Amino acid sequence: MEGWSGRIDLPEDASTRRWHQWVRAPAPGAPPGTAVLGFACDEGVRRNHGRVGAAEGPAALRALLSNLPVLDAVPLYDAGTIACTDGDLEAAQRRYAEALAALLDAGHLAVGLGGGHEIAYASYLGLVRHLGARRPRVAIVNLDAHFDLRRQPQPSSGTPFLQALEHARAHALPVQYWVYGVSASANTRALFDTADALGVHYVRDDELGLLALPQRLVELQARLAEVDRVYLSLDIDALPQAVAPGVSAPAARGVPLEVAEPLLEAVAASGKLALVDVAEVCPPLDRDHATARVAARLLHRVTRAAWRARAG
Repeated sequence: MEGWSGRIDLPEDASTRRWHQWVRAPAPGAPPGTAVLGFACDEGVRRNHGRVGAAEGPAALRALLSNLPVLDAVPLYDAGTIACTDGDLEAAQRRYAEALAALLDAGHLAVGLGGGHEIAYASYLGLVRHLGARRPRVAIVNLDAHFDLRRQPQPSSGTPFLQALEHARAHALPVQYWVYGVSASANTRALFDTADALGVHYVRDDELGLLALPQRLVELQARLAEVDRVYLSLDIDALPQAVAPGVSAPAARGVPLEVAEPLLEAVAASGKLALVDVAEVCPPLDRDHATARVAARLLHRVTRAAWRARAG
């Protein structure tokens, strides 16, 4: 498929298969699998006065996902890319939400490839569209250095979770928002006050060291037991700049990869993960594709854990 290519090992069979050899276009009636959907957009980053370039993220992520090994027989689909080319972020988010909802309706585990973190409100709208009249308890789990709860004249990459929480409140939807990796040096007092007023659960980056990891996992698993569905969002700028340099806003500290991976896997292993997206990979700023490479690794681990949980 377009955008997918890579190494082919011999013998060419299931034991040597890589994602680029396994991916297919989704078709009506196809069995549930992992379905990627791109959101080529950084209009939200531009509005938020960040460094643009995340619109190239979906292509870069596909290139790095291509050589991942297929470790099970779960189908893999590429549902294409929704692009924002005219500055109309809101229309692009609606198109993405519609496409995402269709994937969820078909039983797929949806994987969003951003794009700026404005993908998050589009992902939330897609999940709400999929749920329809149902009212499960939903947790939005965000690994991020930032709350993204800004109040701005226009929606941007800094507003998606405030938009989601306000939409949920207006429609009486039981939605919780949890943020892991928040930086005290990257969020104003007003943002912390907003988070507190909205009942947001957050854990700072300096509370996510290796020594604290066992307790953080126990706390996270207890919270996961109290919800029905999970939307997981990974802003790659939550990782240290040395690990993820190619982002709009590099982290001065960040969450170590050896902590981030178990946290993300715990979410996926809950068996409640409906969708995951990755945001803020900015290829023009990404030396040696380091950021796209680590994002691909995390998606590989999350999707496998999610399917193992679904299989019981």
